[in-house]
Amino acid sequence: MTQAAYELPTANGAYRAARIAFVQSLWHREIVDEAHAGFLDAMAQKGFAAHQIDRFEVPGAFEIPLHAQSLARTGRYAAVVAAGFVVDGGVYRHDFVAETVIAALMQVQLATETPIFSVVLTPHHFHEHAVHQDFFHSHFRVKGAEAAEACVLTLENLARLAA
Repeated sequence: MTQAAYELPTANGAYRAARIAFVQSLWHREIVDEAHAGFLDAMAQKGFAAHQIDRFEVPGAFEIPLHAQSLARTGRYAAVVAAGFVVDGGVYRHDFVAETVIAALMQVQLATETPIFSVVLTPHHFHEHAVHQDFFHSHFRVKGAEAAEACVLTLENLARLAA
């Protein structure tokens, strides 16, 4: 991988370091934090410094798309990663919330032409007991690393298109 894969062209033909925004919801923060940790670890292995990745927190998953769109529109970020954990709390249709968030993230990506990566996950069943807690802690770390892999590959492909 070349350094150019992590740089973006500017209007005057120079290059600037690629920055990534990581937006995460605070519901089940102890689990969603694992996606962030997995993402940072994998990005470091790919040559991204921690200071190139800005973390933003929002109350819940429903707030992620607007924040992602606002960040994408600034032009400061080469990509935005969204992370959240939408579970059945018995009060509202969690599957509706998850579908709405994912559809909105796709709309943001297409409207802004900024890659958006999702680690917004919705389990079929989630219980607060230790078995599920342990499973989802590890699962979110893996998904964070997978988002990093997708992010780097996408940035490399976009850099080749811009060359």
